[in-house]
Amino acid sequence: MTETAATPRPQDAPAFPNDRTCPYQLPQEYTRLRDEADTLQKVTLYDGRQAWVVTTHEAARKLLADPRLSSDRTHADFPATSPRITNFRDRRPGFISLDPPDHGPKRRMAIGEFTVKRIKGMRTDIERIVHGFLDEMLAAGPPADLVSQFALPVPSMVICQLLGVPYADHDFFQDASRRLVQSVDAADAATARDDLAGYMDGLITKLQAEPGPGLLGNLVAEQLANGEIDREELVSTAMLLLVAGHETTASMTSLSVITLLEHPDQHAALRSDPGLVPGAVEELLRYLAIADVAGGRVAKADIEIDGQLIRAGEGVIVTNSIANRDGSVFKDPDTFDIHRSARHHVAFGYGVHQCLGQNLARLELEVILTALFDRIPTLRLAVPVDQLTLRPGTTIQGVNELPVTW
Repeated sequence: MTETAATPRPQDAPAFPNDRTCPYQLPQEYTRLRDEADTLQKVTLYDGRQAWVVTTHEAARKLLADPRLSSDRTHADFPATSPRITNFRDRRPGFISLDPPDHGPKRRMAIGEFTVKRIKGMRTDIERIVHGFLDEMLAAGPPADLVSQFALPVPSMVICQLLGVPYADHDFFQDASRRLVQSVDAADAATARDDLAGYMDGLITKLQAEPGPGLLGNLVAEQLANGEIDREELVSTAMLLLVAGHETTASMTSLSVITLLEHPDQHAALRSDPGLVPGAVEELLRYLAIADVAGGRVAKADIEIDGQLIRAGEGVIVTNSIANRDGSVFKDPDTFDIHRSARHHVAFGYGVHQCLGQNLARLELEVILTALFDRIPTLRLAVPVDQLTLRPGTTIQGVNELPVTW
């Protein structure tokens, strides 16, 4: 066993997570963690506790698939990267926080709506939604805020259609979702959580009285009615799908546009050959890795990996951006290259908790990027990239405003 298996001195455990200073590059501290020789590095969280950060692609995949690591966010030792995370400890978790064997049956209740075949069948609807918001943005004329006028409403409408949630309520749930995932204040995040839970509970009551279309309606009419899921679990699951279904794709859209506009050679290559779009989406997912702190786990038993020891009860964080910049897997990892084969990235996680909505996210991004640059070929940032306000490292990476013109 190596000396690195022991808990390091505080000065050896830098603060984590860190904020980006560029929309598409690693924070300097993450680059240092990646370039160290050890697979695991100890970091210090906001509350003074320490956790392991995983620094290689191979170890990330191994550990995300290891049943000795738990995703239970209610566990007292779960590595909270923000006070916001502690809000999960007093509530029944959705399936994202369940471990096998409890996880599988709950996930399977929703997975039918996210299969490749089902998602492919949504292309026409997604194209209609994308072009509808582009029509509105073009009619309003430049300049525009790409987030509020396009990047956010597109996935909001798509996930509402899939779930059967009224899009008319989008102002409410977009605001509550933003506060839930971005707030640095635990009380504010708790209020947002309660607001969303109350909204979902009311919607479930309506669906019990008058069945409706969409995944949520199906879950109410079948699994809830048959006792396969209880009401609190259903509320948690519905909140998860709604929030994750629009927040992440909205963030990916904004950062993808920034990245392409800041790499004009890659942008030009993409526009000249539509066949490059699927591969470009994979490279953007690898390069941007917006769900940077989503891979938290807590060890249920001792785990040895690459000569280092994770002890039972210790927190482990698989940081997607670091794993996706592993030079032993991705040549010149800090270079944005839409011609590379990047499908084996871990932007959607890995193992049993791999993102349920990844097929939908891929399709949305393909449609969005194709339509956006076809309809507005002269699109450009309205402010220098270094003047954009980036979200902190404790949440989904992105921007809340993106001024553009054409």
